[in-house]
Amino acid sequence: MDQNADLALAQECAGAIRDGFFDYNSDFREITRRARGRFERRDWINGRKDAVERIELYDHWVNRLVDWLNDRLDDRCHDRRLWLQIKSDFSTLIEDYLDQEFTKTYFSSITRRMFHTVGVDSDLEFVDLEDRPIDHISKVPPVDVFPVGDPPSAGVRDLLRHFAFGIGWENLEYSVRFVVGQLRVHWRSLGGLGALEQLECLQTVFYQNTRAYVVGRAVGKDGRYEPLVVALRSTAEGVAVDAVLTSRSDVSILFGFTRSYIHADLETVADVVVLLSSILPGKPVAELFTVLGRAKQGKTERYRSFARHLTHSSDSFITAPGDKGMVMAVFTLPSYDIVFKIIRDKFAYPKTVVRRDVLDKYQLVFKRDRAGRLVDAQEFRLLKFKAERFEQSLLEELLTETSDTVRIEGDNLVIEHLYIERRLTPLNLYLRDAPPGDARMAVLDYGQAIRDLALTNIFPGDLLLKNFGVTRNGRVNFYDYDELCLVTDCNFRDLPKASTLEEEMEAEAWFYVGDDDVFPEQFISFLGLDPDHLEILLEAHGDLLTADFWRQMKKRHKADEVLEVLPYRRSLMAPPPPGSRRRLDGHD
Repeated sequence: MDQNADLALAQECAGAIRDGFFDYNSDFREITRRARGRFERRDWINGRKDAVERIELYDHWVNRLVDWLNDRLDDRCHDRRLWLQIKSDFSTLIEDYLDQEFTKTYFSSITRRMFHTVGVDSDLEFVDLEDRPIDHISKVPPVDVFPVGDPPSAGVRDLLRHFAFGIGWENLEYSVRFVVGQLRVHWRSLGGLGALEQLECLQTVFYQNTRAYVVGRAVGKDGRYEPLVVALRSTAEGVAVDAVLTSRSDVSILFGFTRSYIHADLETVADVVVLLSSILPGKPVAELFTVLGRAKQGKTERYRSFARHLTHSSDSFITAPGDKGMVMAVFTLPSYDIVFKIIRDKFAYPKTVVRRDVLDKYQLVFKRDRAGRLVDAQEFRLLKFKAERFEQSLLEELLTETSDTVRIEGDNLVIEHLYIERRLTPLNLYLRDAPPGDARMAVLDYGQAIRDLALTNIFPGDLLLKNFGVTRNGRVNFYDYDELCLVTDCNFRDLPKASTLEEEMEAEAWFYVGDDDVFPEQFISFLGLDPDHLEILLEAHGDLLTADFWRQMKKRHKADEVLEVLPYRRSLMAPPPPGSRRRLDGHD
């Protein structure tokens, strides 16, 4: 093939990849736009289906392009010289696009699948570890500005009216008063409402599960930024303000790594990430991209951040603190707050799951409401590390117990498949060392975590303390998914009473136990809590150890009842207005 034909072919392929990305993005935004109607009609069941459909879009469009490229290029599909030209042409095509980093991620996803890339191939992928792409974003996303004068209610009223919905307001003036009151409380230590200049809100409404959010910042006359998120609920009588989030810690939870992806119809994403970073300066950029539904870009940013850290650090990978897992080999780099999880070749007794089961469990978590209790696990393939960076005992463990997935190539350790998660302190270790007050709060939150998961139709399966972790803020999350299942798939039974002394003394169950049978009364015998901590748990969450609690939860899920786990504290919620038929929990 002559040079001109090669150039034309490269341009054709580059254009097809660019168009494929835009087609993907168009479908993504089309699904996202459904969120407003779902919110207004309170159509939560179909909203959940939309969330899954949107998650599956990326792989659908990448695989579609890979198939097309394989057919179009035929025996030249691995021609590196041709692909260098395709990459160059692609760069030219997207150079004026603000979200070009995401389009580059899309391109790299395609080349990795075409070439089965091990590690990173900087010739065929867009990789710049030292670059921080959002640092170059100067564009301000579309925002609306509402001056706060005297009285401040006028500006707040204008803001709420601006975000009017087709179903109207339940009680607009009541919501205005509540927002003003919450702003007054937050700004009391900052000079009062007189120090507040204006409210800046993104024009796009954010949707997550059953709530809508107006997202922005309150700007002081001295130029300071304070977070401002107004949570809205849809009621039978119209839209109502449900909560006002004004602290960084509260807003951070909404955009956290244990939350469901937000549906927000954004023309571009990177500029919105910049604005969010201005009010959440400690939040990793990777997590912001991910929670906005751009999970692949979140992966890219996480990898870029970690690889940059790896280049500028010298500590060794070690086995992660905590009990050794039967299913996963878990390691970490002490100087960086993530863990790496690799599925073992064989699982010790009494584990009965197989590798496919574990993969399916992680996919289940990826596509569900994580209720603020399930850690987002990002899946990576064919990563390459310098073997010398691994502590010898860890290296030996990986090469012997995960040899189906891990191998040595020259000086490198190649890992074909792993998951990356934020590093947490295992709950059993935390309780061992924590001051009594902190330990008490962790035990209470451990019970609440189990309850929250049940509300979202998740049964953890294995409730051992070692399978739960504590964040820097003291929140307890679940991160061991190999026995996780749906509440609706379990058969919760009362423990039969022994009729004879012989039955009572049997080491094994003397009654029939089906594969899906669960006996909550037995939880108490293997949780691993010391007597004081067990008493705390039983006092607050004793019903979790009864079959009746779980049977009732199963019945409610079977009836498609919507059970909410909100990303903000009950103390932040607005009471129902006078005369309203609904309760504080939001049900009419």
